[in-house]
Amino acid sequence: MSYSTTAQDKKLGAGGLAVFFVITFAISWGVIGSYILCPDGMAARFGEINGSHPFFFLATWAPAIAAFAVVLLWGGLSALRGFLSRLAFWRCPAPWWAFILIVIPLVFMAGSLIKGGPLLAPLPPDGIGPVVALMFMMLLLGPIEEFGWRGVAQPILQRHVASFWAGVIIGTVWGIWHLPAFYLAGVVFAEWNFLPFFIGNIVLAILVTPIFNATRGSLLISMLFHWQLINPFWPDAQPWDTWILVLVAAIVVWWNRDMMFTREGAVTEVIPGHAGARS
Repeated sequence: MSYSTTAQDKKLGAGGLAVFFVITFAISWGVIGSYILCPDGMAARFGEINGSHPFFFLATWAPAIAAFAVVLLWGGLSALRGFLSRLAFWRCPAPWWAFILIVIPLVFMAGSLIKGGPLLAPLPPDGIGPVVALMFMMLLLGPIEEFGWRGVAQPILQRHVASFWAGVIIGTVWGIWHLPAFYLAGVVFAEWNFLPFFIGNIVLAILVTPIFNATRGSLLISMLFHWQLINPFWPDAQPWDTWILVLVAAIVVWWNRDMMFTREGAVTEVIPGHAGARS
């Protein structure tokens, strides 16, 4: 498999990455910060914010909005079509499918059991239906972020640093980006401790990195990975899920050490050429 780098992709470099980060933080921190600084005024005008509020979706979609803006600004509509073609990259080595579909749920289950919780999240009185509906609604939240983190940030960073360090950088930014939500009543983050969550963001960004590179920059597989992290069927295992994931990440990094600490095999194209689109 190989990529043919487009002229548009060559133009989209460090400057584009900087603009991506600025837009991402401006939208998310602007929206959430308004509710933190002026809770009564914002609630009176726009309603109390929660996980299904339009402004919460807007804040969550900020990385995707920033990614689309950057790709359009640097390459136009043709570049956006090339960028979105990465949604069709579905081939993934079998061990990584097993990791996403089996190992991640087991981490949440084990973490919950350690803290004395259930194997699966308790069903509401209405039964399984609302949980299934919530699971599909989650597709429109966290996974959409991947247009930005893995769609734009990861490939550009991997042009300059080894994939492990690209994951560390994105995980650090990703964790800091979430920080205001921990001061916002009415969302799940308010019930969590920030430090394990922050460490978890870094660990997860490292874990998804070899998957991202093995799938030649697939947005689809990155979104599936993210979806598993917020699947409502998995129990709340904070903070034990983080500590288990640290151990898992250490094993994954050691197993893939020949590629994680070099730029060999790293995907560096935001806008793939025709060879990449067929792969």
